Amino acid sequence: MFERLFPRRTPEPAPLPQPNVQLALGALLVRVAFADKNYRATEIGQIDRILAQTFGLGPIEAAKLRATSEALQRDAPETTEFAQILREEVDYAQRLALGEAMWTVALADGHRHEKEEIQLLAIETALGLTENDIEDLRKKATGAR
Repeated sequence: MFERLFPRRTPEPAPLPQPNVQLALGALLVRVAFADKNYRATEIGQIDRILAQTFGLGPIEAAKLRATSEALQRDAPETTEFAQILREEVDYAQRLALGEAMWTVALADGHRHEKEEIQLLAIETALGLTENDIEDLRKKATGAR
């Protein structure tokens, strides 16, 4: 009876935070992992390690950052907007290192996936990496010569 008088309302979800460097990187890493529509524990673990190492976070803080990044990448700006944040705040050498880290996420499940590689190319290009550096990152990550 009370249910009809006072129906339960689902609370409004909390608004997503504005993307900063940490969230932009986290969202791009998650996008790489999601590109093949198969988000595996190995990829999640690799994302957490990258976030922890890059930003000096403990495992719990890195997992929280990744969880927020998952929601943000799902409901927020395009890849180019996340990449723009990183281009403005992170120097070229660090962006190159981020490109290398993204390859470790793409290959964390032990398989190369065309959709992940397409997503990586879009991100690397949006990060402002040169064609030569992009090719070098791919070769290094995949062992191609």
